[in-house]
Amino acid sequence: MARTHAPREAKDAVIAIFRAADRLRRHFTPLLESHGITLQQYNVLRILRGAGKEGLCTLELAGRMIEQAPGITRLIDRLETKSWVLRERSSDDRREVRCYITPAGLRLLEQLDDPVDQLDDDVMSTLSPNDLATMTGLMNRLHREPK
Repeated sequence: MARTHAPREAKDAVIAIFRAADRLRRHFTPLLESHGITLQQYNVLRILRGAGKEGLCTLELAGRMIEQAPGITRLIDRLETKSWVLRERSSDDRREVRCYITPAGLRLLEQLDDPVDQLDDDVMSTLSPNDLATMTGLMNRLHREPK
């Protein structure tokens, strides 16, 4: 079977997405690191905050992450060591481990909410609300698994 090459526009778009993702990562990393947290750890805490008192099982948590982490257990270990996450093994199914954000984890996120919102605004300031809505729609379409 002959290999087909992506059109130039597709290649340019992929490169632009990678460059934008790198810029965002470089933009947010210093703020998070100044609070002793990585981007992946921050992502876990935000997901768990959204899950509320129900928490999430480890596999569901891993599936919701922005950047898939092959070592989710080690990631949770680090958050638990910092007292930002609590893990409990299910009494019904010992294979299931539920994760919960702790009050300390919630306090950390509260400290980061305003600075992160400001960075969001700063990094996206060159785009109009319509541009942002279009970009979000396009990125969400890319995120879906191909049919």
